[in-house]
This record gives sequence, C-alpha cells and structure tokens, in this order.
Amino acid sequence: MQQPFPEKVTDKILKTAKKFGADLVGIASVDRLISAPSFELAPKMADAGKGIGSREGKMELAPGEVKWPKRAKSVVAIAVSHPESRPELDWWYGRKSPSGNKILMDTAKKLCEWLEAEMDIRTDHLPYHVEHGGIYLKDSAVMAGLGCIGKNNMVVTPEFGPRVRLRALTLDRELPPTGPIEFDPCQTCPMYCRKACPQKAFNKQRFKDHPLALDFWPGRTGHYSRPTCNLEMEKDNDLAEETRVDGFDSPVKIVKYCRACEFACPIGNPER
Repeated sequence: MQQPFPEKVTDKILKTAKKFGADLVGIASVDRLISAPSFELAPKMADAGKGIGSREGKMELAPGEVKWPKRAKSVVAIAVSHPESRPELDWWYGRKSPSGNKILMDTAKKLCEWLEAEMDIRTDHLPYHVEHGGIYLKDSAVMAGLGCIGKNNMVVTPEFGPRVRLRALTLDRELPPTGPIEFDPCQTCPMYCRKACPQKAFNKQRFKDHPLALDFWPGRTGHYSRPTCNLEMEKDNDLAEETRVDGFDSPVKIVKYCRACEFACPIGNPER
C-alpha cells in the first residue's frame, strides 16, 4: 500500500488529536530532541530526579536520564488547557490523579489506538515520569511548536499561556516537525510570574558561573530553583484537608498545588 505524503499524515494527526480532546498538538523530531536543553542538562543537575511527583523507577536509569523507545523517530506532544476558572482539573483527591490528567491520558490512548489501526504507525504512549520511561515534556512541546519556555520555567503557549498540561507519545515514523515557532512574549515582560511566587523561587541566579553553563537554563536565566519551588508544594500537601467527595467511601485529602506563577501570566489569559 502506498504511504500518504508525510505532510498529509502530520495534518491528519493534528486534526485527529484535537478531535480526541487535545487543545494543542504538535510534532517534534526525536533526533533534534535528543540534544535539546533538558535532555542534555537535567542528568547533570544536582537535584535531578528529586522533588514532588518524582517516583522510584525500575528501569535502572541514572537521575534525569531518558530512555527512548528504540523505534521512536517522532514525538507527538499534546496539551490540554487548565484555565483558572476550572481549578479542579489540577486537584489531587487522595492518591487519585487530577481529572485533567485523565483527559490527557484518554486523549493519548485514543490517538495511539487510531494511529496503529488507521495509519499503520507503531506508537509508544510515554509515562509522565522520566524515571519510568518518560521524556522531558516541556522541551518536547517547544520543539513541536506549542510555545516557548517562559521565565517561569514553564511552557508558555500563545493560546493559553502556561495554563496547560502536557503528555507525549512517540511514533516509529519520521514526520515533518511543526516547530519550534517564533514566539517569545517574555523578552519585554516585567515578569509578573516571578513576583507572584510565594517562595521566591526565582530570586537568585543559581547557575551564573556553573561549569555546565549553556545558553538555556531553568527559567531561561538560571534563576529558577526547583528545591525552593518544592517547598510550596510540600506546604500544600501539609495543608490539605480531608473532605467528603462523591465517589469515595471515606473522606479524602484534596491537594491544591500552587499555581501562582501560572495565574500571574497575562499571556492567553482572558480572565485577567
């Protein structure tokens, strides 16, 4: 059977992903992602693999190391909008992951099934955590054209600002990348995000004279401190109260993690 032109395949994937629930979607090249900043830098960071959300992996990977599926040639990055008006998309109910994450997982699962059945493309639906076989989602999203890395160390998209959540899957076929794009609203911004941080995680430039210095650092300028950011998340965990929720037999803790830097960003935010 004759294969359709790669551009047509890409276009069909983008349209189908949105049909299945993605608000944004793009495609990146694995060859280019391998040398992207996080993939190069993260394994060399002192706090690699640490922090809220990290998991003990069973793949015997070094901290921050990425294990790519052998057949991976392209990455599909998908994003779902998490607006300030729907905070429950990000809430954790006990150990149950947020409803927004379920939307992402369902979207990726449907897309994988469709690609295998209709497009004859082998896929790998990647875990969220790098230590379980995932990849660096922010770099993947940027290289797929969803947005840029902002001074809040998050992906900032033209449509939704940083108020998105990401997921990715790999394909065994090389397809034309849809990014990166020329978009950088942070250059002239007075950095509302950094001023909003309750832990002042952006106040100190951590990597100015670091021997591993690259052109791209956390928060773009090396000011972002993940351990400091994690202090607020730990505080959110401690302050979570048990509440009765439909669907649970007993009260559960509802954890509402800090999103101050997201909500402070004016990009793509009609609610501000």
